[in-house]
Amino acid sequence: MHLHKYEKIWLSFGFAALIIFLSVVGVSAFHQGHAPSGGLQKVDPDNLEAIPPFDKPGVYEKEDGSYEVIAIAEAFGYTPSEIQVPTGEEVTFKVTSKDVTHSFSIVDTNVNMMVVPGHVNEKTHTFEESGTYLIVCNEYCGSGHHFMSMEIEVVDQ
Repeated sequence: MHLHKYEKIWLSFGFAALIIFLSVVGVSAFHQGHAPSGGLQKVDPDNLEAIPPFDKPGVYEKEDGSYEVIAIAEAFGYTPSEIQVPTGEEVTFKVTSKDVTHSFSIVDTNVNMMVVPGHVNEKTHTFEESGTYLIVCNEYCGSGHHFMSMEIEVVDQ
C-alpha cells in the first residue's frame, strides 16, 4: 500500500501527539504521585457500627485545633443529620456508605465526594462565612433520593 507524502506527515504528527499526551498523563499520575481522591482507606460496610471512627459519627476537635466530621451515608440520609462547626477553622470530612453509592456535596463549596460502600473518602474545607450549608446527594440512590440531605451550621466562635 502506497501512502502519499502528506499522509505520512499527518500520521507521524498524530502518533507524536498521542505519545506526548500519554507521557504527560503518565508523568503527572505516577511521578508526581497523583491519585484519585479518597478511597485509599477501606472499611467493612456491613460492620460500620464496630469500626472506629464510624462507630461514633459526629464532630470532633483534634489536638491541632482543626475539626473532623465523621459521617455515614445510608439509604436516604446521613448520620449525623445536623452538625455544627466554627467559622475559619479547618474541617476534615471523613465519609463512607453503608449500602449503595451516594454523594456528599456541600452546596456553594468545592466539597464534592462520591461515597462508595467500603471506601472512606476524605476532604478538607475551611468555611469562611457563618451560616447554614446544605449537603445533598448527587448520586441517584433509590426512590427516596430526593429526601437525602444534611445541614452544616457554621457559627462564629
